[in-house]
Amino acid sequence: MGETGLRKRREDEKSIQSQEPKTTTLQKELGLISGISIIVGTIIGSGIFISPKSVLSNTEAVGPCLIIWAACGVVSTLGALCYAELGTMITKSGGEYPYLMEAYGPIPAYLFSWASLIVMKPSSFAIICLSFSEYVCASFYPGCKPPQIVVKCLAAAAILFIMTVNSLSVRLGSYVQNIFTAAKLVIVAIIIISGLVLLAQGNTKNFENSFEGAQLSVGAISLAFYNGLWAYDGWNQLNYITEELQNPYRNLPLAIVIGIPLVMACYILMNVSYFTVMTATELLQSQAVAVTFGDRVLYPASWVVPLFVAFSTIGAANGSCFTAGRLIYVAGREGHMLKVLSYISVKRLTPAPAIIFHGIIATIYIIPGDINLLVNYFSFASWLFYGLTILGLIVMRFTKKDLERPIKVPIVIPVLVTLISVFLVLAPIISKPEWEYLYCMLFILSGLIFYFLFVYYKFGWAQKISKPITMHLQMLMEVVPPEEGPE
Repeated sequence: MGETGLRKRREDEKSIQSQEPKTTTLQKELGLISGISIIVGTIIGSGIFISPKSVLSNTEAVGPCLIIWAACGVVSTLGALCYAELGTMITKSGGEYPYLMEAYGPIPAYLFSWASLIVMKPSSFAIICLSFSEYVCASFYPGCKPPQIVVKCLAAAAILFIMTVNSLSVRLGSYVQNIFTAAKLVIVAIIIISGLVLLAQGNTKNFENSFEGAQLSVGAISLAFYNGLWAYDGWNQLNYITEELQNPYRNLPLAIVIGIPLVMACYILMNVSYFTVMTATELLQSQAVAVTFGDRVLYPASWVVPLFVAFSTIGAANGSCFTAGRLIYVAGREGHMLKVLSYISVKRLTPAPAIIFHGIIATIYIIPGDINLLVNYFSFASWLFYGLTILGLIVMRFTKKDLERPIKVPIVIPVLVTLISVFLVLAPIISKPEWEYLYCMLFILSGLIFYFLFVYYKFGWAQKISKPITMHLQMLMEVVPPEEGPE
């Protein structure tokens, strides 16, 4: 009887062990549809619904405006194809971080993670959640501006919700992304179809003489490109989660080739729809273009627009959090951030500490009043790092010839995108010099101080402080270092 019980106990233990995950690594749970959803869901945020007038204000005519939107889509696609080569050559999560590390070494990679993790990523996350909050609050405060405290509290609640969802499960986070992307495409379809119907009915007056009064100076065109590409920002997001993508050699380039042209078609057709009901002057005067469109075309069902714009922004925020968490995770794994940020939840197999850290920093950015100005000045830093990354692709063609390249783009594409990025970095500084650009560069370079203190020299007193903090956080959050999985 005792032997039978012992045998049964051993079988039960084996059964339990077989149910447990074999390794504490990020799981490959994202397929092609999830990949396309992350690209589309992250790119199409609040921008195309709220302020497409930024491109129009620089071109001052309908024709050049539509051409700029199309050209920005082409540039984003070319950039993403370069990233597809990088992503299949270096199959690590973290976006630009591992590519800069491989091409140039730790210092440029650290400066990228420093600028991204402390300012660019969390402030972007905060602004998207604030946009969501303002749209939701506007429904409860008709005819007046919602109180800032209400807007900020709701934005903080949105950050907490997204942070919790992504910390609980990779699959749950991707499901949320898929649902909100579907909801977003519904309102995009409503606006596009409504516009095309009106166009077919003969509402073409605003497209007559569409190049009249256009501003074609280098400065105006560069700023129009700058604003258009900001709306396309997110074309590189899939490279942050390469380790969790099923069959990345196939799904990464396929998601890019499907996702970004889909966004480009939506952007152009939505702008065409706006111009069917608004003149260029009316569009420039509108505070929220999609709402103005809804009031004129969809009334009395115009309430649908702010509802679905809220869905759109929360979906973009979810995609931003999902990918930024992986960047922090990779930086922690390389020893460029606190080690605990590279740990993975034992139960959930998600980079929970990295996601929570990102959410906390984003919540801090909600406290000040207007941080849009700060992000605008830091957005040029994004193209600085995009340019460096794609230049790194050219460099590695000569320095890392032995690396396997399942996808290899013609060399002319990375050369062209590198030149465009140089133009985009220098154009706003030359056309409208501001001290803030200098402050931005100084902030990026200030990361060198932290690099040499905490990463390169690893002073003993810093280790004495960080080790007990890491140990207590590890026990509190039930997280462990990731196991080395096969590349």
